[in-house]
Amino acid sequence: MPDFKIENSYSELVAGVDEAGRGPLAGPVVAGAVVILDKNLPEDFLSHLDDSKKLTPAKREKLYAQLFQLCEEGKVDFGIGEANVEEIDHLNILQATFLAMNRAFSQLNVKVNRAIIDGNQHPKGFPVENDTVVKGDAKSYSIAAASILAKVYRDHYMADLAKKYPNYLFDKNAGYGTKAHLDALKQYGAVKGVHRESFNPVPEFMPPK
Repeated sequence: MPDFKIENSYSELVAGVDEAGRGPLAGPVVAGAVVILDKNLPEDFLSHLDDSKKLTPAKREKLYAQLFQLCEEGKVDFGIGEANVEEIDHLNILQATFLAMNRAFSQLNVKVNRAIIDGNQHPKGFPVENDTVVKGDAKSYSIAAASILAKVYRDHYMADLAKKYPNYLFDKNAGYGTKAHLDALKQYGAVKGVHRESFNPVPEFMPPK
């Protein structure tokens, strides 16, 4: 379970940064950046913070709503950034993820001079000093909150996309290559600007140029 040990090891405020959506065949990659300004947060919030992949959708939704409330109360600050499908295909998924992280950090309202990044790679062009934390979303409250922020925001985005493209069931698969999604690709083809042309097997289902 995450805690404040990593945050407390710094003498300054730090932003936790994480991403969601590196693996799907469709949709953007999204990053969240979270700064916890007041560590005396409600126990029913902190006790449920964890790697977003370990939480049920209902728990993620509740924590996401709590993050917005805590932001309104001035106890946390956060930013959300994304890189779209065209940017993913043009840059590659790793560089697009770094771009989303930069954009998320740039949305913070408080000035922060250091970030802790989930994973083992420093984002290219990041504006402040940063340290990487492998499995950081299971170790740091800030990174866990950023993980939930990015995941739920992206899930909402994909659910909205499902209304426009119902055949692909994006509200259920979030763009990942499930059997139902792959079957839909075979039946209906891929959608330019929605599906990632740089991800196999998408290219074989793209409409002819």
